[in-house]
Amino acid sequence: MKSKSLLISFALVFGACATLALGQQPKHSKLGIATESNANPTLDTDNNTNATVRQSEGAIHPLFIDVLAVRGLKQHSGKTEPRHPSVSSTTKFSFALENPVAPVGAHSESDGQTLPLWSYRVRSSRDGHHYPGTMVGRNPFEDPGTANIPTEVIPIIFKTKNIAVSFDPTTGIVTTQPGNTTFDPTHADNACLTAPNNIPSQVVKQSPIFSPAKFVFGGTDVGTTQYSDAFQRANFWNALGEQRDHYHVMLNPVRFLDPIILDVPSVYGVAFTNGLFFGPPAFCAPLGIVDFTWFDSYLLGTVIPALTEKGDVNPANFPIFLSYNVVWASPVTNLNFCCALGYHSATGFPMPTQTYSPAEFDTSGFFTFDASPLDTAILSHEVNEWVNDPLGGVNGNPTPPWGHVGQVGFCQYNTEVGDPLSGTLLPTIKMPNGYSYHLQELAFFSWFFGKPSIGVNGWFSNNNTFLSDAGPPCF
Repeated sequence: MKSKSLLISFALVFGACATLALGQQPKHSKLGIATESNANPTLDTDNNTNATVRQSEGAIHPLFIDVLAVRGLKQHSGKTEPRHPSVSSTTKFSFALENPVAPVGAHSESDGQTLPLWSYRVRSSRDGHHYPGTMVGRNPFEDPGTANIPTEVIPIIFKTKNIAVSFDPTTGIVTTQPGNTTFDPTHADNACLTAPNNIPSQVVKQSPIFSPAKFVFGGTDVGTTQYSDAFQRANFWNALGEQRDHYHVMLNPVRFLDPIILDVPSVYGVAFTNGLFFGPPAFCAPLGIVDFTWFDSYLLGTVIPALTEKGDVNPANFPIFLSYNVVWASPVTNLNFCCALGYHSATGFPMPTQTYSPAEFDTSGFFTFDASPLDTAILSHEVNEWVNDPLGGVNGNPTPPWGHVGQVGFCQYNTEVGDPLSGTLLPTIKMPNGYSYHLQELAFFSWFFGKPSIGVNGWFSNNNTFLSDAGPPCF
């Protein structure tokens, strides 16, 4: 989830949503993602994937954004500590790990009214200051156990009314003409996918985001489970000690709801229906761009209230709004302000009460790493950021400032575990359906707050790209 960017790198306000857009300025003028990492990852398989860029003219840089959809609030600057909601347990701890561990078998279930949350206050070895925070799950230092978060996946069928016909690489402006395009995650796509794995929503359902897979980080088996559960266990590995096998943060139960059709107003959507629109190499068309401000406002004002009234969404669960080859920007016809592939947010006043996350399942190959589609790499980014910083924005988890890495070109102040490694993927994971899924590498808690690492293998990220913490505070 985090506070970050479309293409540009400073504070932006999208309508009434307070958004701090922090992103890395790429070192090239090609289409794609520019990434930086501290070291090459050490892999357990030979499926290493490194970020590459599309060879074409223009300036599209797909990043991730996080929005605190709370009206009238300013973005947290990192200089003061934000407020936090009441949670069931709070622990103060140091990196000496002197805290007692709860007995085996402690469990936490949703009470039907709120998410299961735990709070911490940590002294960072990076700057010596104390920082509070709230995460999803049970307290790994004093009360480990299992937290189950009911998760609703809502496919979004986008219908756009404009087609891109030309592009000015100097200004970023796209010229359009009328034309209808439908993007449907629940419909078989035989152009960008191959049967039997040709229905996007089904491919997502069978992914390591929601289904168990075996995860081994640096030779250490962290479990056969969902990716977010495996990551969170690895995140606090040395704090958990003998309780490792009993610590779980599960998306459970997971329900895929009926799709919602969004008839996008003409001015707020555009489809790129020619895979060679930007020149070779071709991407798998169509690719859609929908206006971020309009979309998020429609979610908050219409979609989420309707789902709440039906009983499908409530503050105790985690709704994920699934798009298929549709990304977000504002405006949609200026590629200098494109693209966001996903975000996580919270809504409610004066305190957030409902968290949620829109995210794209991408098979277009337009936003690509090593000529591979992103598929569930975007969901892996957003879901894990939600676990580690569920409230985001002004109510999110502050850290010493860090930056100039991943998608962050300047300084950022929160525990957004995906941002520092945007563009760095894990080895692919082949699931029983035969599809090989892409997941993003993520930064550990200790990378943000400092040495020594409490993560698995003493690492600072779950594929060992980061060999140390984030270093001196960013300026």
